[in-house]
Amino acid sequence: MNRRLIFNIALSLALLLILAAIAPAQSPKALKKRVAVFAFEDKTDHTWHWWTGQPVGQGMADMLVTELVKSGKYKVIERQEIDKILSEQKMGQTGLVTPESAAKVGQLLGVELAIIGSVTEFGHKKSDTGGRIKGFGLGVSSTAATVGIDVRFINTNTGEILAADNVREEESKKGLSVSTPQVDFKNQNDFDESVVGKATRKAIQKIMTMLDDKSVAIPWEGKIVIVKGNTVIINAGAEAGIQVGDVFYVYSKGEDLVDPDTGLSLGSLDTKIGSIQVTNNNVGNGKASQCNIKEGSGFQKGYSVRIQ
Repeated sequence: MNRRLIFNIALSLALLLILAAIAPAQSPKALKKRVAVFAFEDKTDHTWHWWTGQPVGQGMADMLVTELVKSGKYKVIERQEIDKILSEQKMGQTGLVTPESAAKVGQLLGVELAIIGSVTEFGHKKSDTGGRIKGFGLGVSSTAATVGIDVRFINTNTGEILAADNVREEESKKGLSVSTPQVDFKNQNDFDESVVGKATRKAIQKIMTMLDDKSVAIPWEGKIVIVKGNTVIINAGAEAGIQVGDVFYVYSKGEDLVDPDTGLSLGSLDTKIGSIQVTNNNVGNGKASQCNIKEGSGFQKGYSVRIQ
């Protein structure tokens, strides 16, 4: 190996070391938004229940929670936490959750998005071609199921309704049959294989697609939990997609801005007071992160943590 080649290799290594030393701190990549799913109101005839005994509204909300968790894109708040806040704040005592109450609960839980809704259709009808003897169909039977949900996505920071839509899905099946459509289910598999179960699954997937589209417009935000000297603990960790080396900016909360005509929150006059860098993203089994203060002072519990 000649001297020029050795020199070039040494020079390249030196440049790499210099670049690594002066490289900017790591910026957070895509972080999981926090979502709270409230039990849907049941506006059907209440003849249907989940295999667990739950009302249709609660069952469908739980299905949505399961799909959100399985997607790996969101941090979903446990239902018990939502119910606890509703009880403590004496909200939802009538069984109805409004956009305003959902936003307030969401703020207390530290979530960016709240999902509320109501089930407007849930069931099926059966038609037969051919004769019937003593209630039994002799021809080809067609069973159709319809599921309808009015759903709303709420920006918890402002109380604004990001999207409101009626999701309506149908499923049908034809074949020889001598029985009436099934209305009771032994387990989840029994439900999933039914036409009403398939229609429900399609409706949930449509809500998921809507959420993926609308959640992009909501900026990620965390909160400071504890400040001790130069160490700050925030309420998001590896579970939310945070990595060691990520840098966040800290904001002190300013005066709330409320629209005098609509009463909706317009945010607040927050002030950027410094930055922090993650040193441990596995506090509380990944639910929180330990950070060092890079710049600034006056950090307090409850202050906002943002990407920029």
